[in-house]
Amino acid sequence: MARPSRQTLAPPSATSLRRLYGHSKPPPPPASAFRRAAAALLLAAAVALPCAVLYRAVVSNAPPPVQVVWDRWPSREWGPPRAPVVVPEPEEDRDLDPISADDLDSEYLKLEQVLQAASMDNKTIILTTLNAAWSSPGSVIDLFIDSFRHGVRTSSLLKHLVIIAFDRKAYRRCTEIHTYCYALVTGNVDFSQEKRFLTAGYLEMMWTRLDFLRLVLEKGYSFIFSDADIMWFRNPFPYFYPDGDLQVACDHYVGNATDLRNIANGGFNYVKSNNQSIEFYKFWYSSRLRYPGYHDQDVLNFIKHDPYIMDIGLTIKFLSTTYFGGICEPSKDLNEVCTMHANCCIGLQSKLHDLRIIMEDWRDYMSMPPSLKTPGAFSWRVPQNCRKNQCMRNSTFCLRKTRLSRLYLEDSAS
Repeated sequence: MARPSRQTLAPPSATSLRRLYGHSKPPPPPASAFRRAAAALLLAAAVALPCAVLYRAVVSNAPPPVQVVWDRWPSREWGPPRAPVVVPEPEEDRDLDPISADDLDSEYLKLEQVLQAASMDNKTIILTTLNAAWSSPGSVIDLFIDSFRHGVRTSSLLKHLVIIAFDRKAYRRCTEIHTYCYALVTGNVDFSQEKRFLTAGYLEMMWTRLDFLRLVLEKGYSFIFSDADIMWFRNPFPYFYPDGDLQVACDHYVGNATDLRNIANGGFNYVKSNNQSIEFYKFWYSSRLRYPGYHDQDVLNFIKHDPYIMDIGLTIKFLSTTYFGGICEPSKDLNEVCTMHANCCIGLQSKLHDLRIIMEDWRDYMSMPPSLKTPGAFSWRVPQNCRKNQCMRNSTFCLRKTRLSRLYLEDSAS
């Protein structure tokens, strides 16, 4: 059937209107019609305006979409799962390395949630950092976590550990092996590869880490920071001083906790969140400009003599290598050791070799009957590869450490 054609209707002309009404103009509508129309419009406005205001308030205050993520609490370590932790909806997963984020406020919110979930009752947490080079199965991070599980009263500390991932691979690996992980936004800097000692990438990574620790202090959290190449064998809290704002391990300990001739190692420290420590971390970070080419540990050993430390009222305590040892200066008594650090060692493979020996030695010690665990009855078999790497294959490193030690001592004497 043919579809009827549409006819275009022309608007009425003035002539046609005159035919309808005669030669005069169309009569105006009565005044009562205007009043009725105005009243209707006022009534509609009175109803619509509050509705519009209420709708806008509801929409503007609505929370962003959230995803409920259950904490993973291994039953063999910490018992049943806790209540779910609510975190903002993550951005679309990208195969980018390093991690980037458009909304830093969102990242800081995630950080606050992670820190709060991992915190002890007194707002203290344990922190370490991780990049892809140290995150492979069987690598440094696995040895680090394994040491907690085989230490004395250390396995329970894992629920207070937050691993800070420098890149996407490290973050994914962290979520596979641990409960609390945070992806540190690093812009366009790639921290995924192994960073050789004192290269530009190494220095950038160390200073980025230090500035992040300042942020944690500003959020009101005290922390133990530990490099991942440190093995934990005993709970360190009983060995800290009650009056130290900054308590730091040493490459070389001279026997007195307040002696500035101690050579500090920035890889392990206990820091209380207060005005003094926050101001010090700002000062420490800004001092990188005074000492270009030096990493954070070297700069710490320089600025510890600065009068500004006394001006801000910071109390520094140096931790004895009797309890907090390393390859530079090993703890001699396994009955007292808390941590062992693969310091004074260059290269991932050398570190891994000696760290595995350290873990083997600890397991052998723990398997001994108490009657045989007398002081001096058992000693470490390290350094092995670290010693060769340090003093045979990299004489520049040895010379640098010797020169820095002299600089530190000269500064302390002046």
